[in-house]
Order: sequence, then C-alpha cells, then structure tokens
Amino acid sequence: MAELPRVATELPAKQPESWVYMVRCADGSLYTGWTENLYARMEAHRTGKGSKCVRGKGFEKLAWAERQPVPGRGPGQKREAQVKALPKEQKEAMAAQWAERMRPRLTMARPADGPQVLALYRWYVLNSTATFNWVPDTEENYIKMVRATLKKAPFLLARDGDDNLLGYACAHPWRAWDAYAWDVETTIYCAPEARGRGVGPMLYNALLALLKAQGYWNAYGVVTSPNPQSDAMHEALGFVNEGTNPRCGYKMGRWLGITTWRAVLHEGHEEPQPVQYKLPAAQVRKILRAAENGGRWQEL
Repeated sequence: MAELPRVATELPAKQPESWVYMVRCADGSLYTGWTENLYARMEAHRTGKGSKCVRGKGFEKLAWAERQPVPGRGPGQKREAQVKALPKEQKEAMAAQWAERMRPRLTMARPADGPQVLALYRWYVLNSTATFNWVPDTEENYIKMVRATLKKAPFLLARDGDDNLLGYACAHPWRAWDAYAWDVETTIYCAPEARGRGVGPMLYNALLALLKAQGYWNAYGVVTSPNPQSDAMHEALGFVNEGTNPRCGYKMGRWLGITTWRAVLHEGHEEPQPVQYKLPAAQVRKILRAAENGGRWQEL
C-alpha cells in the first residue's frame, strides 16, 4: 500500500480539469456552462446553489458533458461559447447522442481492469471526502485487489458505448472472524460525469442480487457523513441505517463521520449454507441484463 502522509499539507495536488456541460432544467430547456469540477458543479445546481438560471427553472439532470483536452479557464470558456451558440436542435441531438453513449453496460471485472478502476477511484481520493484515503494506491496493488475480490465476491464494471468506465461496485469481507463469513462490505463509485444518471443504483442492484444468489446474508455500506445523496440511494435500495459514528475521520480541512447501512439479503435464524463463491456464468449474465433493464435486487 502507498505510504500515508503525516499531515494534511502532504496531500498530492489535485489534477487540473476542465469541463463544458449542459444541464436539463425542469422546464425542458438546456443550460450550458463550464467548470473545473463537474461533480461539485452538479451538486451546486442540484442544491440550488448554482447559476441563477438553473436555480430559477429547477435542476433536472446533467444532459451532456465533455472533458476538455487542455484544462484551464480560457479553452474551457471558448468551448462553452461555441456550444452556447449552437441551434437548439443541435444541442438536443448532442444530448441524445450523449445519453445513448452513456447508457451503462454491466460486465464482471478482470484483474487487468485494475488500472482503470484505480484511475476512477483516484479522482475521489484527490477531490472528494467520499473516501477517507488521502493518497492513491498503485496499479499493481489494484490488479491484485481485483483478483483477490473475485475469489469470493463480484467486482462489477459499468461502461458506456465507447467502453469508458462509468463506475464500479464490489464487495469485500465485512470482518475477518469465521462467524462473519456471510457478511460483506460494499464499495461503489461512479465517474463524476455519470453521477445522477442511474449508474449507481444499477450497479448496486446487480451487486446485491449476485451476493444474495451466492448465499451472503448481510451487505454493509459505510458512507461518509454527511453525504445525503448516498444516504438517499442506500435507503431507496432497502438498506437500513444502523447508526453514525461522528467526527471519526479528517480530510480536506474538516472532521467527518461515517454512517453504516445494512441490506438484509436473507431473513431467518436457521444455519446458513456455505457461500457459493463461483456462480454459473449464465446466471451472472441473466442478473446483469435484468439490472440493466431496471430490475431491483430483491426481485432478481
């Protein structure tokens, strides 16, 4: 594992970014903007702290986003002006094409996907408090991590039509002792441009359905507090809030807590059957396709 910094001032510098985007407003119109942090900007629009235009019309969703090859205000604002000048019909066509391209396709990861998984996770390490890690791990360790995870639990990827990674979800043992063999802790992250587009719930429904089919009884999600969007997703998926540990982690200049959520995959008090670490390929494919079509894990 990478050596942790001794103090917050030793954190790696954030990677510069530049995004041009369109937001779909509640009245159906499209708002075009530029930002250096797409995730933070969408949160601002969603919570009514963004532009006056979006705040007045109401935020619905991210409709289109394009990462600029050269970061910086100048190139970003130049591209923003170009998009703003386009006819509405062309903007709508761009949004429709982007929506189809961003439609998630679910697959099981391979160890060779480790570097791509790390690249996505790295963004959260350097830009977000969703993870308490300060320093990204190595590609070599992530290849090993994916391989080790797949021995006992699913490691799912969501990709777009261009094979770009939109998000991933996996599970690890909840505790080391033998009595916890039927419990797992879940992990899920979405690319900033994929947040709010249903990628997270789709991945989660597929993951929980596979864990249930394997014979796991409980799945725990540990969420940074505060994180109202993640809390809402866990609640909507049927997780139960089991409590918050306040002020237990420090990152990006503030103290944070963690909230533990539990999904009960199997009810009852009888002796559990051994977990089936390897499911038939046909069963896995069936669950993934059902999740892509909006199926809930309780019914898959």
